Amino acid sequence: MSDKIKVLNEKIAEAKLGGGEKRIEAQHKKGKLTARERVDLLLDENSFEEIGMFVKHRSKNFGLDKQEFLGDGVVTGYGTINGRLTYVFSQDFTVLGGSLAEAHAEKICRVMDMAMKNGAPVIGLNDSGGARIQEGVVSLGGYADIFYKNTMASGVVPQISGIMGPCAGGAVYSPALTDFILMVENTSYMFVTGPNVVKTVTNEEVTAEELGGASTHSTKSGVTHFSRANEIEAINNIKKLLSYIPQNCEEEPPMLPYEAGDETRDKLNDIVPDNPNQPYDIKEVIEGVIDSNTFLEVHKNYAENIVVGFARIGGRSIGVIANQPAVLAGVLDVESSKKGARFVRFCDAFNIPLLVFEDVPGFLPGTDQEWNAIITNGAKLLYAFSEATVPRITVITRKAYGGAYDVMNSKHIGADMNYAWPTAEIAVMGAKGAAEIIFKKDIKEASNPEEKWKEMEQLYANMFANPYRAASRGYVDEVIKPEQTREKLIRAF
Repeated sequence: MSDKIKVLNEKIAEAKLGGGEKRIEAQHKKGKLTARERVDLLLDENSFEEIGMFVKHRSKNFGLDKQEFLGDGVVTGYGTINGRLTYVFSQDFTVLGGSLAEAHAEKICRVMDMAMKNGAPVIGLNDSGGARIQEGVVSLGGYADIFYKNTMASGVVPQISGIMGPCAGGAVYSPALTDFILMVENTSYMFVTGPNVVKTVTNEEVTAEELGGASTHSTKSGVTHFSRANEIEAINNIKKLLSYIPQNCEEEPPMLPYEAGDETRDKLNDIVPDNPNQPYDIKEVIEGVIDSNTFLEVHKNYAENIVVGFARIGGRSIGVIANQPAVLAGVLDVESSKKGARFVRFCDAFNIPLLVFEDVPGFLPGTDQEWNAIITNGAKLLYAFSEATVPRITVITRKAYGGAYDVMNSKHIGADMNYAWPTAEIAVMGAKGAAEIIFKKDIKEASNPEEKWKEMEQLYANMFANPYRAASRGYVDEVIKPEQTREKLIRAF
């Protein structure tokens, strides 16, 4: 028996060594952790149960028969994060560049099946050179199998992708099908076609970082939801993200103990400026209402005219969607509509209540917006709110103009509770533009058109630039003092 135990121990040691000490050293020199180091950081200490440690590829072509590694370039299994069951796969770049083929894909599909069967999140840590070309179409089939599992798991269990190294070609579509993507600055990238192909086809000179690095995807494309300085920060971000999300679509989000006290927040009274055209930072409102230091912003540097993220209020996990007056006056455009819609739909799928802060002057005008389908993209946000069945509460802090008023979780599309601050202006459009249209003839015929215009603007403002007409129709449930907002929301939720 002792001989057989010795053989087992040798095989375990071989599997844990991955591609060998030289390749592990090369991985560390790039500022990257190994697949197993990442899993150890992610999961609770001593909780990891590995599956498929001794799996090997079955191909003999192009010298692969001389390159067999236990585990076939991916570490898979399950463990706990803060005591909660989680499934994980972590690609090992030290083994054949982390390339994906038949056995590698089968291991990933196995943990995804188990995650769905047992109702637990699945986290993929991607670090791969792409398809293993020596195995040909089998590699492509492996990717498609994973894509199918991603799709079947969507909205059933949370799926999170950590991009820890290269992720190119067909490999990018698995993360794109998951709920959240995290990238590491300077060591990870994502693109469908690399810089060399781009240069050949379009003659553009571009680096991998410029084409698909963390900065590019967190600011320009919105492909990644989070960008972090290093792998440790990225893994800690994954842990924090999971703390707001339930295990599966049948469960409620985690709730922390909370003792109610004095919930009045006087500082909220001083955030919205007296001048209705002066910007302010909606994040000050969010921070003033939620439990202290609980806001985890999603897509922080992308489409910044809308703010989305997770927070807690009274210990309860919520999703926050807020127009940002400090960026483009908080207008809705193509990118912000897509960003908001995706977040709303995730929260709805996983039973996370929605809190909306509204200060929106309308949709952004212009040929660029129209030609890039603001109509259909704006409709995505409208659809997402309209179909959501989770608790939905809106607080109108200032402007709620035109169709954007309807879209931002108005009472008319099913919001449960709608509050307005005394500074709220609920109207078809701003007073200046409205006066110009309604009183065009009077202004034109006046002895002093400019003065008449201002007079009519004030008349319209007095009539509509307030929350009381909407409240009289029941479109707003209550006009509240800003300082009362937190207490009202805790009670309403």
